[in-house]
Amino acid sequence: MQGGNESGTEIPVNLTASGNMTRQESEQDLKDFYIGLFLAIMSSLFIGTSFIFKKLGLMRLAKQTSNRAGAGGYGYLKEWMWWAGMILMTVGEFSNFAAYAFAPATLVTPLGALSVLVSAMLASRILKEHLNLLGKTGCLLCILGSTVMVISSPKEVEVANMKELKSMLVAPVFIGFAVLVVIIALVAIFYFVPRYGNKNVLVYITICSVLGSFTVMGCKGFGVAIKETFRGRNEFNNELTYLLLLVIIICILIQLNYLNRALDIFNTAVVTPIYYVFFTSSVIAASLILFKEWGNMTGDKILGDICGFAVIIVGIFLLNAFKDMSVTLANLPSVRKDSVPNGDLSHNNRDRELLLKNEETINMDSVTVTEYRDDSTRYDLN
Repeated sequence: MQGGNESGTEIPVNLTASGNMTRQESEQDLKDFYIGLFLAIMSSLFIGTSFIFKKLGLMRLAKQTSNRAGAGGYGYLKEWMWWAGMILMTVGEFSNFAAYAFAPATLVTPLGALSVLVSAMLASRILKEHLNLLGKTGCLLCILGSTVMVISSPKEVEVANMKELKSMLVAPVFIGFAVLVVIIALVAIFYFVPRYGNKNVLVYITICSVLGSFTVMGCKGFGVAIKETFRGRNEFNNELTYLLLLVIIICILIQLNYLNRALDIFNTAVVTPIYYVFFTSSVIAASLILFKEWGNMTGDKILGDICGFAVIIVGIFLLNAFKDMSVTLANLPSVRKDSVPNGDLSHNNRDRELLLKNEETINMDSVTVTEYRDDSTRYDLN
């Protein structure tokens, strides 16, 4: 009976405690979700606007001096407009990094596409940059494709502490990925930049994107250190914390340098979406390798990644291949048929071809005489 009483009293209490804990955790998760959502949206607004301010500063500098950012100059550091954009971008990046601490990456990363829309709309209004219908369609496809890839990618494994993160960072697979990223960045900086930097936007964007994967991973690790410190375990005595901070600072400085060059030389409406696509893809790759979730993808997730990547390729092609063409809704072919029978739709074209076919040019003592023939009459000019 005593065991029965214990069973009858303790189990409901445990269930109640467990239910209360689950309810509290759900409420906390929902609160964190909305905080992360708000931070991600604000981040996109700040970053999208920052591109415009920085571009305005670079344009003002170009009118005053020939030492432009695209040529390796740093005169933009004296432009208050550029610094306004820099402050907006810094606030936006911090908001973005903070959003990762509250909301899953599958939510935060796709919302970064809002910065592309903000930048494109402001560039069209303020900078008067031309973005034709195919370019707009390409931007939309880039956003949709990247979003599909992020949604299809598996969620990150939660990192409980810095010790667990350290074990992930020293894994052979991630070390190999890190070495590959460094090699790509160095080859691009010392070989491709001097030769093709001012001709192909992908050179600068590639450098910013591959190093951006280090930046985000470093910020995630630094965020873990801050969380652990607030929970009572001081991780600022850990050398890994300062190593992550050093990686963040170095990568951000390099990214800003080459992103400024890209904005100075190329169209903002082209730089922004391509940078978003490449940056997002690099972050996804680094996240999958570091947190070892790439082996747990199901068939539908793999198919989603493939389809998303294909859509991105199409979007980039539309954005670059036809950027100089004037394509609008107004000059698209009409879907309305004229009231001409099917057999007579090309009547005028056939008459024109017949006239050109029957036209002959005869040279007579430096005088050109045109002879016209048809089936019924011949005009002999001899």
